[in-house]
Amino acid sequence: MNMQNLTTVTEFTLITFPVLQKLQISLFVVVLFTYMLTLTGNIVIISLIWADNHLQTPMHFFLSNLSVLDILYTTSVTPKLLACLLEERKTISFAGYIIQTYFFFFLGTVEFILLAVMSFDCYVAICNPLCYTIIMNSRVCLLLVLGCWVGAFLSVLYPTIVVSRLPFCYKEIHHFFCDVTPLLQVACIDTHFIAMINFLLSSLILLTSLVLTTVSYTYFISTILHIPSAQGQQKAFSNCASHIIVVSIAYGSNIFMYVRPSQSHSLDFDKVTVVLTTMVTPLLHPFSYSLRNEKVKEVLREAISRLTSLLHKRP
Repeated sequence: MNMQNLTTVTEFTLITFPVLQKLQISLFVVVLFTYMLTLTGNIVIISLIWADNHLQTPMHFFLSNLSVLDILYTTSVTPKLLACLLEERKTISFAGYIIQTYFFFFLGTVEFILLAVMSFDCYVAICNPLCYTIIMNSRVCLLLVLGCWVGAFLSVLYPTIVVSRLPFCYKEIHHFFCDVTPLLQVACIDTHFIAMINFLLSSLILLTSLVLTTVSYTYFISTILHIPSAQGQQKAFSNCASHIIVVSIAYGSNIFMYVRPSQSHSLDFDKVTVVLTTMVTPLLHPFSYSLRNEKVKEVLREAISRLTSLLHKRP
């Protein structure tokens, strides 16, 4: 194709859920409710952790970072989806598409690295409790979290720049948010090499963090099995099970979405997996990681009790 005849694309039209056209308002209500519940749950967790001295521990420091991440992650996609469900003309500027694409993958990468870090923290706490405060001191925790954000920022930056410099021939994007795969499909040049590079990078990030997480949980479960008390084993497994469920959803949906060749992509399937990763998983995190934690529940009960007392004292 003659590159001189190409027309510069300044905006894209998002094809969200064409088969559910008559249910747009119902979808809007469900998505909005899920979004508000996610924001509320994660804001409550952040407030409790930073307001109470009993929760100033490495584990809760990581949990508060996960809650901040969940708020940013779901906010990078959901508001635009809500707008598309209400608007008849579902468009987004080229710059807006690239920016949303970058933040979606940047924040997603941070999440997987942070989940691996949290699994390591759990491993140290269970398998090496006597040295826990020495290994997971405040400086190490800060460096680990900083490494998550900086590492993700750098790993996603260059691929996004490469994609943003491609020539595009078509304006229709068959997705409800700004993803790389449908964007490559409307490019005017052969993008198989770029798709393969994205596949390799996604595989490296996802599978590396998954291996680290799996190894940590393997040692964690092995240690639990050696607990002499059946009640202690049950309690530890109860906390572990909720973590594994969330991790399985996060890794499973993203591996099926990104760690596979571009030829096997089904955009309808991708839409379902994005709903899981951007709406369901951030909603589950506060309840599975934080609100099941005894210390968090105790602080939450105290906060509710104080609030109730203040309301009763008002004339």
